[in-house]
Amino acid sequence: MSKTLSFEEPIVRLREKINELEQFTAESSVDLSDEIETLKSRLKNLEEDIYGNMETWDRVQVARHQQRPTTLDYIEELFADFIQLHGDRNFGDDEAIVGGIASFNSIPVTIIGHQRGKDTKENVKRNFGMPHPEGYRKALRLMKQAEKFNRPIICFIDTKGAYPGKAAEERGQSEAIARNLIEMAGLTVPVISIVIGEGGSGGALALGVANHIHMLEHSTYSVISPEGAASILWKDASLSKQAAEAMRITAPHLKEMGIIDEMIPEILGGAHRDPKTQAVKIGQTIRRSLDELGKLSNEEIVQNRYDKFRKIGVFTE
Repeated sequence: MSKTLSFEEPIVRLREKINELEQFTAESSVDLSDEIETLKSRLKNLEEDIYGNMETWDRVQVARHQQRPTTLDYIEELFADFIQLHGDRNFGDDEAIVGGIASFNSIPVTIIGHQRGKDTKENVKRNFGMPHPEGYRKALRLMKQAEKFNRPIICFIDTKGAYPGKAAEERGQSEAIARNLIEMAGLTVPVISIVIGEGGSGGALALGVANHIHMLEHSTYSVISPEGAASILWKDASLSKQAAEAMRITAPHLKEMGIIDEMIPEILGGAHRDPKTQAVKIGQTIRRSLDELGKLSNEEIVQNRYDKFRKIGVFTE
């Protein structure tokens, strides 16, 4: 059972009340249908009010929701004939990053994405979605393979960040991420990245040097977590809510600043409420991007990506 988010508590209590009345009506001869309909109408208005006026910290909580759809969930809904590929041909396989080949509307594509778990056992298996260097090297291997066979690359970003452990550092975590940034910048095939949950630090950027970057409405994308930023700025991680607001890390903020190309609307309450419908919205965005980027030559693809990142952070005096 998923954890209730703090801002959702009034909604949860009202749903519980409706369920109680429905159960009482089913088990007795008392007709409470009018009262139930009134509460359902009130619930709809409450959901529209709360979910329609979410603050930055509310979106952070939704981005971290335990039941939020993952890369493999979207692969199952959006792509046909997915063949998962493993290993970096150097050290081993990292299950915090999944990748392979599939078809999207009959177009061969390469898919790469962070993969976290939805329960403790799977999170341990996936290292909580925090890749080791071999994960990024696997991703790069698949990208270079896609370039060789002229396949578009679709990346799903969903990680707190690269794993900061001793073993990861010994195997070259920083070098692996930096290598991805360099190589992705020069890929001659279209690269589309979609932030579907948390996009944290270099661990996210290692799959984010793309021609088009899209974000789900309640996802986040930043150089550091709000807790980490609060610890550095104010020496107090409890001020993470204020840090999140100051950092402007949500899709509406990043769209406004021109860092992302499109904000993909989410189902009312978040993608976890209806993953299938959310996948349809993502599919529509991927289709538009492929149509637009498919008109460009290999040289234009590289220049398009270069121009996109050159525009980020431009200032005037």
